[in-house]
Order: sequence, then structure tokens, then C-alpha cells
Amino acid sequence: MALRRVVSALRPGPARLARLSTAPVTREQPAGPRAVPEPREAEAARPPVPAVDFGNAQEAYRSRRSWELARSLLVLRLCASPALLARHEQLLLLARRLLGQRLFDKLMKMTFYGQFVAGEDQESIQPLIQHNRAFGVGSILDYGVEEDLSPEEAERQEMESCTSAAEKEGSGASKREKQYQAHRAFGDRRDGVISARTYFYASEAKCDSHMETFLRCIEASGRAGEDGFSAIKLTALGRPQFLLQFSDVLTKWRRFFHQMAAEQGKAGLAAMDTRLEVAALQESVAKMGIASRTEIENWFTAETLGVSGTLDLLHWGSLIDSRTELSKHLVVPNMQTGQLEPLLSRFTQEEELQVTRMLQRMDVLAKKASEAGVRLMVDAEQTYFQPAISRLTLEMQRRFNVEKPLIFGTYQCYLKDAYDNVTLDVELARREGWCFGAKLVRGAYMAQERARAAEIGYEDPINPTYEATSAMYHRCLDYVLEELKHNSTAQVMVASHNEDTVRFTLRRMEELGLHPADRQVSFGQLLGMCDQISFPLGQAGFPVYKYVPYGPVMEVLPYLSRRALENSGVVKGALRERQLLWQELWRRLRTGSLFHRPA
Repeated sequence: MALRRVVSALRPGPARLARLSTAPVTREQPAGPRAVPEPREAEAARPPVPAVDFGNAQEAYRSRRSWELARSLLVLRLCASPALLARHEQLLLLARRLLGQRLFDKLMKMTFYGQFVAGEDQESIQPLIQHNRAFGVGSILDYGVEEDLSPEEAERQEMESCTSAAEKEGSGASKREKQYQAHRAFGDRRDGVISARTYFYASEAKCDSHMETFLRCIEASGRAGEDGFSAIKLTALGRPQFLLQFSDVLTKWRRFFHQMAAEQGKAGLAAMDTRLEVAALQESVAKMGIASRTEIENWFTAETLGVSGTLDLLHWGSLIDSRTELSKHLVVPNMQTGQLEPLLSRFTQEEELQVTRMLQRMDVLAKKASEAGVRLMVDAEQTYFQPAISRLTLEMQRRFNVEKPLIFGTYQCYLKDAYDNVTLDVELARREGWCFGAKLVRGAYMAQERARAAEIGYEDPINPTYEATSAMYHRCLDYVLEELKHNSTAQVMVASHNEDTVRFTLRRMEELGLHPADRQVSFGQLLGMCDQISFPLGQAGFPVYKYVPYGPVMEVLPYLSRRALENSGVVKGALRERQLLWQELWRRLRTGSLFHRPA
């Protein structure tokens, strides 16, 4: 059965996957209490916005005891040692052998584990969550346990789960582009990734286990307080083969649009500025022999396109849908052979069931988040999965972002097409009348993405420099903030450890009249990092959250390894953090307040 038929499982009952169109869509009213967005308060009624001083060490660390400051200094200093980091896995193994499990656990809780992990289970993390909340900082809970697979086992699982039955038989490998095929050299997706967890598909039962873990995190977030967040990854919920195949379909279909735009002399325009003349498009499609003129005329009607006589990328995307006559003709020209090829692949019965289960797991999580009053962030992943992840996230947003943003998509601003992706999704939310919710990040897979593109032979999707990524982040953020100025239901999380980016956000919020009391803009940092940013923001009344992992010591060691490596990579920020920690510790020593108790 074609891919377009199994994606209908995202909606209960006989309903099909909603198409990207300008026509109104039926959206499900999620269960549970819903706060109807209030009109923005009058400017005069708002309290003044306190100044945020990221250089005031006393205020930044008011919530921390002196021994916690000393621990932060020690851990951050160790993270800055290349010699230690190069051998950290061997050193941890040696320490465990010398000390035994019990003393090793205590050592870890006094150092790295205590710095970056909240506790072993949902009960033990509550004191830290409530303590941070008292100082204006919320929590994004994440069960940080990871499988400690060998590189060989990770590679085996990845190749098995990313290859379809047809490809194993030798009949389907050539239908997908190189970027969207599994490659053994990059089978272990953990290589070169230091700031994101990686899931490998083992079985449907394992995916069910991941879903149960996410459900427990959502429940705990709901108990921790109002306006909580929980994060999920779609590769944890099903076989990644589906994400690869669906991404291939979406990418080819978008490329076909730009090919048609080039034929009409409209190459190089921004995504939202590119519009095809429908009459010329019909002529081109008829010449390719995709369908008869009568059939083509029925695809492009005033009901779906309006009366402008032009078609944009959102209209174009809506045509990949089983309710349109075009679905059975979904073919694109192969740029190498010149032959028309079908976009949609066939699945075996078992593959169809696996896809259906994946979509059902997403549905269960979204409904649970709605019931618990928790916002659900769908994390971004590698570019060969991301088009499918983004599309499925949009489908969830259509259904659940009815009165306020419940589902948040993630945009990686190190990607060259990040701005196009943001602007298209904002415009889609405007047209269809649902609430836009987004998390902006720099991105976690840069080294791996660059190496994969160079080795396999496709265009590097990453911006060429750090400065280009910063510019892209600020451009995307500025566009979303402008949208928030005119749309009180939209929300964005600025997930950044970069002080310049946070300052840029605060300046633009002030210029646009976005008040922290509106809670449209929130900030996010990792537990154990950048307290000098998080706590001043929280104490000034800005919504700010710490990403809070938890789990048994031995089972979160892979997470701790990444945190150590990430700190080593953020040299400028980590150096400033250490300077402020020393400054506050020295002040307490001089003033006799070394036994400071947070209040």
C-alpha cells in the first residue's frame, strides 16, 4: 500500500491526514482543561519589566549554596581539560573498578551527576524542581537513560531498521535519493553528536516502552506545576525507515515545485515569495504526460487555490494527499535519467502496521499532554529524518493547537533552509487558524551532517560558519517575534546558551512591545549550565526553563559524557560562567556569607 494511505492513521477513525491547503480543516478539540487565550493586557496595566543583568554574580547565584558553586567550578574546570575529556570513559571505568559501585555512585552524585542530573526517579527530583520554581525557573523533564550499545550493534540495528523489505530484495534501493538511504558508514548515529540523545529501533515492544517513559515524564511535568514542557523524539516511537521514505517524498515534491518555478523564471526567490502561474504549470505537467488536461484542471480549482491564478509552496504541499485526484499520479522527473518516477513507495503488511503504531503512539502522547496541561516539544533530528518529522508535527499541531500552542515544533537554525521552514509554517498556521508553537535551537548534528554529506555526495545542509548560523537564528527569531506582536496565541521558546542571542531576544521584545507577563516568549537552558542566564531571567519574570534529565547513575552515563563534551565545546560561555562563579564564591568568603542559605 502506498505511503499516502498509511499516514491516515494519524487521525482516529476513517479521517485522512489533513492536507496543507487554504481551506478550513476540522480540528479535534483535545480533552482536558483549556485556557482560552486572553487579549493582550493594556500597556498601562502591565508591571514594568525589570532590567536583566547577566553580569551580577550575586543575583545569578542567589539560589545556590556555596558548596554547589564549588562543585560547578570543579566540574566546569574538568570539562575544560582536553586530556581528561579524551580519556573520560576509561577514567570512569577505572574509578568504578577501584571504588566499587556504591562509592562510585556517591562520587558521581558529588560531581558530574549532581551537576547535570536531577535525581534517580520522579520522586527524588521533586525538591530540585520545586527549589528552581521558587526562583522563577521551570522544568522540562526528560528520563535520561540511554542504551549503552556498542558501535557495531548500533550500526546493525540502524541498517536493519532503515532498510525496507523491497530494498532488501534489491528492488527498491534506487528509488530513494542517496541522502534518504541508510549508509553503513553512518549507521551509528551517535558519532559526532554531543548534545542530543539517540534512539535505535530494536522492536515494536521497545517503542512501546519509550512511549510509556514519555507518558511518565508528561505526568511528572503536569504535577510539577502549570505551563510545563515535555520533550519527545519521533525516532523513539517507531521504525526510522518510514521517516526516511516520507522525507524522500516530501523533498522530491518540494524540489519539483522549484524546478517548475525555474521554468517560469522565478528561481532563487524566498519560499513564501515563489508563486507558480497555474496555467503555465498545467501546460508543463500535461507535456510531461503525468495526466490528461481534464484531470489536471480538476487539481487546481478556485476551491483549493482561490482566484489568484497562482500557486505557492503551501498549495503545492497540499496536493500530497489521498483525497486529491493528483495522489495517484504522484510522479516526478528523475533529474539524471529524465524518466518519470513514482514518489510513493509500497509497504509490506507488517511495515504498514509498524507505521500505524508509530502514529498511534504520537497520538497517545499528544492526548496525554492535553489532559495534563503540558506542552509537548517534538525534538528535531538529522536532516534525512527531519522533513517527515516536521510534517507529522504539523499534523499534530492542526489537531491539538486549537486554543493555545500545545505541540511545539523544533527549528534547527544551523540549516540553510531554516528561514524558509519557519516562514512557511507560520503562514500555514495563519491560513488554517491554529496556534503556532516553536522551539528555536542552533542544532545538534553539525559534525555528523557535514561528514555524511561529504562522504555520500550531496549538498552540505549546514550554514558555512558559526556567524552564518547566528545570523540565521536571529533572522528566524525576529520573524517569529514579529508574528507574536500581531498574534497573541503564538509562542516561541528560545533554547540557547548564547548570551548574545538572549540579549537580542530581550531587545526585540522591548521594541515590539512583547511583555514577559504575556508568556509568549520563553527561554531554555540545560540543567547545570548557564545559571547566570537562566536565574536572572526567571527572577525578572521571564518564562525560563531548565532541561531536567533524571535516571539511575549508571544508566545516564552516556548523557553525562555528552554534557562534558558539550561544555568543552562552548569555551567562551563556559569561561564566563567560571569567572562569575569565582566572583560570587570570593564575595561570600570576603563578606562572611560562605554558609549562604537560599531564600
